[in-house]
Amino acid sequence: MIKIDARGKACPTPVIMTKAQIDAGADCLEVTVDNTTAMENVSKLGNSQGFAVATAQNGADYVITLTRDGSAPAEAVSQCSCGIGDWAVFAGRDIIGSGERELGESLAKMFFYTLAESADRPKYILLMNNGVKLACGDNQTIEHLQKLIDEGSEVLVCGTCLNYYGISDDLKAGSVSNMYDIVGKMQEVSKVITI
Repeated sequence: MIKIDARGKACPTPVIMTKAQIDAGADCLEVTVDNTTAMENVSKLGNSQGFAVATAQNGADYVITLTRDGSAPAEAVSQCSCGIGDWAVFAGRDIIGSGERELGESLAKMFFYTLAESADRPKYILLMNNGVKLACGDNQTIEHLQKLIDEGSEVLVCGTCLNYYGISDDLKAGSVSNMYDIVGKMQEVSKVITI
């Protein structure tokens, strides 16, 4: 049995840690988390990947046991095409949602982390307006964008937007682009997801 200690990890990290072991061929896992959201999300992952799922509370922690139940063979559980897909992500903001900024920044960081860890990556990531800030300065999203670039995604960053915010020299991930190219990339792929 493979044991994963995901206590203290914010979602989706426990799910990604579990998925990595499933993808490596694990048939039996025990995942320990410290919050109900992670417990529910790891359980959903297990169910979607053909595992029997049992949960138990142990003090403040939750222990999720995943055992392959035979309903889906290990080689058939992946739901994505693995690699670069025919789709793009468009970010016109440096946060996700319209609520509290701190939460929006955290969601954006976790979105790109999850994207970088997934097996189906976008062909393009298109950054405009203050979404260009995701690729600049000390933003924690930069390492996730760089991983996506290293694995084949192309990150295009609006040059007009960089100039407007006075951060052209702070670009750390991706390449400077323009409206013509960004629109062309949107038209090239089969779908564009806007965050």
